[in-house]
Amino acid sequence: MADNVIYSLSKKFALRIVKLYLYLHDEQKEFVMSKQIYRCGTSIGANIAESRFGQSDADHISKLSIALKEASETMYWLELLHEADFINKKQFDSLYNDAKTIVGTLVNIVNKLKNKTKMQQS
Repeated sequence: MADNVIYSLSKKFALRIVKLYLYLHDEQKEFVMSKQIYRCGTSIGANIAESRFGQSDADHISKLSIALKEASETMYWLELLHEADFINKKQFDSLYNDAKTIVGTLVNIVNKLKNKTKMQQS
């Protein structure tokens, strides 16, 4: 169930990142940071999607952990874009809050999976 929620959240977020990329590239004429946030912001969902059919529990946890790292990187680029005045406070707050929700959800899922794995090994 939680995997379906995070999959949906990350896919919606990826679509927002695609729109942000187009805005940054086409309207703001920003070509470097826009590619960076596009790469990591869409990678979150791609890793979550890949984790759904992990070869093992360890593989599943690994892919979700990579998604967590990508979400953290996305938050960094959002901060930088905001501080460099490429996105306004409203844009920043909305995207950053979504990223924080994804991070929190991923942390919970990864911790539960790690605890489950530990209990199975005992």
